[in-house]
Amino acid sequence: MSKVRVAVVGCGSISERRHIPEYAAHPDVELVAFADPIVERAEGYAKLYNAKAYSDYKELLAAGGFDAVSVCTPNALHAEVSIAAANAGAHVLVEKPMAVSNEEALEMIAAAEKNNVFLMVAHNQRLMPPHVKAKEILKQGHLGRVLTFRTAFGHSGPEGWSIDGKNSWFFRKGEAVMGAMGDLGVHKSDMIRWLLDDEVVSVSAFIGTLDKKDTDVDDNAICLLRMGSGAIGSLVASWTSYRGEDNGTVLWCENGVMKIGTDPVDQVIVELTNGSIERYQVGAIATNDKQVTSGVMDEFISCIQNNVAPIISGEEGRRSLEVILAAFRSQEEGRTIDLK
Repeated sequence: MSKVRVAVVGCGSISERRHIPEYAAHPDVELVAFADPIVERAEGYAKLYNAKAYSDYKELLAAGGFDAVSVCTPNALHAEVSIAAANAGAHVLVEKPMAVSNEEALEMIAAAEKNNVFLMVAHNQRLMPPHVKAKEILKQGHLGRVLTFRTAFGHSGPEGWSIDGKNSWFFRKGEAVMGAMGDLGVHKSDMIRWLLDDEVVSVSAFIGTLDKKDTDVDDNAICLLRMGSGAIGSLVASWTSYRGEDNGTVLWCENGVMKIGTDPVDQVIVELTNGSIERYQVGAIATNDKQVTSGVMDEFISCIQNNVAPIISGEEGRRSLEVILAAFRSQEEGRTIDLK
């Protein structure tokens, strides 16, 4: 195909700041349709890109004329829209968390397989240059095994990010289902699984709403994870990091420590037990405050053009979601949850 025709469902902040501009910058993409319940938002983009606008995603899917769909809706609709898009014959890129239950995730995967289309989850942390460099270093082997780790993602909350501010769907449990863990925690569960080439086998968590008013979704979580290798570590997700974002990871290994995203200049630092220090400036990690190209849309389009299944597949998204769901179970049941 000469150009990949893309439709975007949901015209909020993630579309405005990531999906739409990155598609628009891609020479092989044509933005052909937008849908949003607040139709004026869809109409604004339709006018800008000479596309069509809809208030109902079902009308967009029925109209056809696209090859791929970006699903940028509230969490509770991710599965519904993704399955409908796959059934309409479209490749699907869905925002994280891919679904709000394991059952939904499995249904999404099945729909993509049934219709012979790709399903990709927008876990952009895998594509951030510091994380890519960190994985390269780990594979070189001179740090040895990862023994323990700490990974965190925190910012001041969706009110500073969402197009609707304090009135955002992020704070309404019926639409969001989960709060900071669905917004940030799932990014880190995916990143640590990918970075260590390992699966989480048990989870123990404390999750709560500590400071955000008028909401019953979580704004903070601290989780303890055990990996298949035996490595243990912590995962933190917070919407109350009020004095600066945190997207750092530290890996303590047999032969030293690797710090990722903890220094304002050197994005990756390796300190070996023999006293040597390696510093790498490879590019920033995307944050709310400092937007950089996510790489997600480029990867998605490349998969379609080359007919290569996405590495950040539906199954990968499901496994990362499974960690977060286990954390909620741990909080509810007051015990460690073992994953198969």
